[in-house]
Amino acid sequence: MIEVRIPSLGESITEGVIVRWAKNEGEVVKPDDILLELETDKASTEIPSERAGVLHILKKEGDTVQVGDLVAQIDEQGTASAPAPTPASSVAATPPVAAPAPAVAAPPALVAAPPPPAPTEPTASAARPVGPLSPSVRNLIEEHGLDPAAIPASGKGGRLTKGDVLVHIERRASGAPTAPTPPMPMPVAAKIAPAPAAPAVPTAPRPARDGEERIAMGRIRKRIAERLVAAQQTAAILTTFNEVDMTAVMGLRSQYKDRFAKAHGVGLGFMSFFGRACVAALEELPVVNAEIDGEDVVYKHYVNLGVAVGTERGLVVPVVKHAEQMGFADLEREIGRLAGLARDGKLTLDHLQGGTFTISNGGVYGSLLSTPILTPPQVAILGMHKIEKRPVVIDDQIVIRPMMYLALSYDHRLVDGEQAVTFLVRVKERLEDPSRLLLDV
Repeated sequence: MIEVRIPSLGESITEGVIVRWAKNEGEVVKPDDILLELETDKASTEIPSERAGVLHILKKEGDTVQVGDLVAQIDEQGTASAPAPTPASSVAATPPVAAPAPAVAAPPALVAAPPPPAPTEPTASAARPVGPLSPSVRNLIEEHGLDPAAIPASGKGGRLTKGDVLVHIERRASGAPTAPTPPMPMPVAAKIAPAPAAPAVPTAPRPARDGEERIAMGRIRKRIAERLVAAQQTAAILTTFNEVDMTAVMGLRSQYKDRFAKAHGVGLGFMSFFGRACVAALEELPVVNAEIDGEDVVYKHYVNLGVAVGTERGLVVPVVKHAEQMGFADLEREIGRLAGLARDGKLTLDHLQGGTFTISNGGVYGSLLSTPILTPPQVAILGMHKIEKRPVVIDDQIVIRPMMYLALSYDHRLVDGEQAVTFLVRVKERLEDPSRLLLDV
C-alpha cells in the first residue's frame, strides 16, 4: 500500500480542510492524477497521486487535516471496484397476467376539471445529483435543514456555491418559489366551458425575515482578517493621495487596442499601464519596494507585483514575478492568467508568496476613494479608483477630463512622506504622458 499524506504546504501553514475528493473510493488512479483539493488559510491546493493503483479514502470531505496526516492509501495491486449488479425486477419474475379489457371512456364533462396539484420543491431522489460541498456551503445546508439536491447550482461543473444557498434561503423566507415552476397544463374541459374569473385576492404581507444568521468563517477569510489586523498593529500606516488625468492613457488604449489584441493575443487593459508606471517609479525610489526585517532594511532589486483580486472566497493577492522584465503584453497576459486561477480557486501557495509591492483596483467596484491596507512585509500599496469625468482647470480654462484618484498607503517606519509623495507623482507623470513608459524616461 502506498500512503497518501498531506505534504508540507509552505511557511507557517500546518493544516487545511479537504474541500473535495477528485477521485472516488475504489477508483483506479494514475500518476499525477489529482486526488483531492485542500483549502488552507491562504489558498486552495490540489494534491496529485504519485503512483498508480486503486484509491482507498481514509479522510472524508470537510475533515480538517494536519501536515503529515494519512488521508488515503493506493493499492498498486488492486483492481477497481465493480458496481453491484442490479437485481432483476420482481415484475419481470412474475408470470404474465392478462390485462383487463379497457373501460369505455365517458364523454367529457362541461365543468372545469380540478386544477393539478401545486408544484413542490423537488426531492433529493428526483433532483439533480449533488457534487462535493465546500465547508461554508455544508454549514449553511446543515444549519437551515436544506436539501442540497433541491437548490439550483451555478458553480463550475454544476457545483453548489455559497451564493446559490443564500439566494435559496432568501427566496424561501420571502415565500417565493425556490425552484423553477413548470408551465401548468390547460385542462381539457377549460377549452369547452371556461370558468368565470375568480375575484382578486388581497396579497398577503411579506413574512418577516429572521433577524440574525450565523455562518462559520472560512479558513481563508480568517487568515485575511488576521493579516489585516496584524498590518494595522505592527506598521505605521499613512496614506497620501493624488489624481491623474486618464485622457492620454484612454486615447492610446482606444487607438491601439484592436491591433494590440491581434498582435499579442491579449487585451490591452489599464493594469499594464499602472504596472509599468509603478515599476519605473520603484526603480527611482527603491525604498518603496523594500521591507523591514528586524533591525535591517532589505532592498529588492526586482519587482514582484501583487495584484489584488476579489473572489467568491475573499480577496487574494497573486504575485506577478519579476514584473520589471515584462512589457505591456507580458504583464496583461500574466495578470489575466493569475486572475483566472484566483476566480477558479486554483491558486497555489507559490502564486501568493514573494510580493514586494501591490496594486489594488477598487474602481472596478465603483470606489471613488479609499485607503488600502498594506500586505506585510511590503511597505506600500497603490490604490486605483473609479475613472470619473470631472471639471478641472488646464491653462486657466475649465475643461471636462476623465480623472482618477490614486492612493498610496505606506509604512511610515521606513518610507518618509517626501518619498511617498514623490513616488505617487512619478506614477502620475508617466500615466499622463504614457510615451515615457515606452521610452523608459
